[in-house]
Amino acid sequence: MDAGGAGPADTGRDDAGGLRTALAGLTTRGRSFLAAGVAAAVCAYVLGQSDLLRVGLLLAVLPLACATVLHRTRHRVAAARRLSPGRVPAGAEARVHLRMENVSRLPTGLLLLQDRVPYVLGPRPRFVLDRVEPGGRREVSYRVRSDLRGRYPLGPLQLRLTDPFGMCELTRSFSAYETLTVVPHVDPLAPVRFGGEAQGYGDGRHRSLALAGEDDVIPRGYRYGDDLRRVHWRSTARHGELMVRREEQPRRARCTVLLDTRGGAYEGAGPDSAFEWAVSGAASVLAHMLERGFSVRLLTDCGSAVPGEGADGFAGTGQETADAAGLMMDTLAVLDHSDGTGLSRAYDALRGDDGLLVAFLGDLDGEQATTVAGMCRRGGAVAFVLDPDTWTRETTDVPRAGGAHEERLRVLREAGWTALSVPRGAPLDELWRQADRERSGLAAVSGEARG
Repeated sequence: MDAGGAGPADTGRDDAGGLRTALAGLTTRGRSFLAAGVAAAVCAYVLGQSDLLRVGLLLAVLPLACATVLHRTRHRVAAARRLSPGRVPAGAEARVHLRMENVSRLPTGLLLLQDRVPYVLGPRPRFVLDRVEPGGRREVSYRVRSDLRGRYPLGPLQLRLTDPFGMCELTRSFSAYETLTVVPHVDPLAPVRFGGEAQGYGDGRHRSLALAGEDDVIPRGYRYGDDLRRVHWRSTARHGELMVRREEQPRRARCTVLLDTRGGAYEGAGPDSAFEWAVSGAASVLAHMLERGFSVRLLTDCGSAVPGEGADGFAGTGQETADAAGLMMDTLAVLDHSDGTGLSRAYDALRGDDGLLVAFLGDLDGEQATTVAGMCRRGGAVAFVLDPDTWTRETTDVPRAGGAHEERLRVLREAGWTALSVPRGAPLDELWRQADRERSGLAAVSGEARG
């Protein structure tokens, strides 16, 4: 059997190794027939019964003949696989379409299809194709679903050939496979306005309009080599000297999302764990800020960011925004715990940076809380700190002490952070609105104090 489209199957026709493989493919029925035939032949020889010898030979030859015929029968079968879509959020379904085509001049026998999928996507799908005429096609499909993010290979496709008597079964594998990317779940967030945006770091959609063509005209004195077409005659007449236009464009508003991936900061595993909530929250904020026109940047506690990210993060409009969001989601899909114990590398990576900072943090000790407190910037800083007590218990009805956790929040708030405690199962959208209210209240209190 030859295979095309999804990669050639490993076949052979006249070699001894292929014949041994065919004999090894005898089913339980075929082996039983062979054993019964040999036993009958031995008994016939001992007892001198010629009729029993004929029965034994018939029983032994039938599975051997089926294996030989199945081995020498060649089929040219092409296979193709289509995955729709190739990137899905956790908990959503994707459909895999398989197409088999008989490109030989002979009809095929009974074909058994089995596609290899990881166990987290469900059981291996199996299909039975009775007979495919020359040039005929058969299409089948199945669904896959995963609650855990990651990248999962689908394939290669296995094709099983069997004889009409069920004596022998041969397996051939194609070589091609597809990859399904399961990205974190993204929650829709309300278009809030944090206090830091009033100082020139927010509402990136309106601030980025100047990038489309409107320039801030600021005249300056003429310098040797300046283009005379940039002479600003009105300013020249007012100042009595030659003035040229200094065209500057405002920077796009920036937002950095810090994701704490330290293994010791989270407990538990699975789709409902604290770490998965933090990853989903980071993905939601990144997608939301990118849609609003912000230049977004993803940072982890190791100080690393998304491969291919520019100095100011990802920014763009239209298709560029979709491509940037897809790249960040692909990075978050395979993000795992780090071996780090501190947040100093993230602190160094944020040094000299400005704009809004949104952090998703696990359990913090005193030193780590002090390090995070030093990351606060004038563009605004919002921290979602997961409460370790509620995430490690099965129920949240029992009162907790919470002294250490509340102390960490106090340290962050005194440094200027809008720090919120995240209990188990808290909706991100509600916390997002609460952070906006607290940030707006803090800005109003600051304004009154300055007045």
